[in-house]
Amino acid sequence: MSHHLSGPHLRSPMDDARLDLTDVFAFTVPGERTVLIMNVNPIAPTGGRAFHPDAVYRLNVDTDGDHRADVAYSFTFSDPADDGEQTLTVHRATGAEARAHEAAGTPLFTDAPVSFGPYPQVTEAGQYLVSAGLRSDPFFADLDGIVKDFQWTGTDWGADKNVFGIVLEVPDAELGADPVIGVWARVSVHHNGTLTSVDRGAHPSLTAYFNAEEVKDAYNAGEPADDWDTYRAPWTAVLQHTGGYTEESAEAALRTVLPDVLRYDRSRPAAYPNGRTLTDDVTSARLAMVSGGKITTDHIGPHRDLLQEFPYLGTPH
Repeated sequence: MSHHLSGPHLRSPMDDARLDLTDVFAFTVPGERTVLIMNVNPIAPTGGRAFHPDAVYRLNVDTDGDHRADVAYSFTFSDPADDGEQTLTVHRATGAEARAHEAAGTPLFTDAPVSFGPYPQVTEAGQYLVSAGLRSDPFFADLDGIVKDFQWTGTDWGADKNVFGIVLEVPDAELGADPVIGVWARVSVHHNGTLTSVDRGAHPSLTAYFNAEEVKDAYNAGEPADDWDTYRAPWTAVLQHTGGYTEESAEAALRTVLPDVLRYDRSRPAAYPNGRTLTDDVTSARLAMVSGGKITTDHIGPHRDLLQEFPYLGTPH
């Protein structure tokens, strides 16, 4: 799966689907604007009918190439009302506040509505747009075929699935003058008096292929700036085993995904791994990587229910 079920043993972090990051997207749209999306809660709303009110959902942006957040957008949610309604608050942080995990900085939205029905709630404040709620899952893959030793079934696992989407559209200038940025998402939750990072990532299908079960919690709590030193050796060994790589060629391949930050040169069209659009075939890209080019596709195409306008994610099933 892309980043679904990213806790140990193919379970959600803390066994709570509301805390389970599924995908990250970054692309530009006309008008010199950048769109950032993080999806959570696989198979929504089965695993949770509202966002976790004690969680901090965060999109981090590196503007200078040091794999540390220079701008961060934090999304926090109210306790659900008796009728299920929930509201959203968004903060924008820079500098040291961007590198901490708490929601901090300047409030951009306060008590914006969240949609759990078929129609998205879109809120505008200044030059920002935000929308959060139940949407169709854009992730597409023949997961049964992958499990069955790449005997393809022709069935798209994600065709009828939903997620909780958080979509933010910002002016390009808000993310620095350099068109090259790095993006990743993090989910943290207040637990026993401490804010704990329980999931993080940017590139799809990394932890499922590369991380041993006993290190997944540590990975989800970690910082991208430490990824190369921590995971280069074990992930190189994985590629040597699955794809017949040499140590040198494995390290070269890993440079694309380690640190786990989605690099995006906004002066060029978004196409994974330069950013990521909702139609990029990331499953085939990862299969080709881990197999050393022996498996190049799972023969599943992108979903056709995507919207052409904000918030871009399709109507929930």
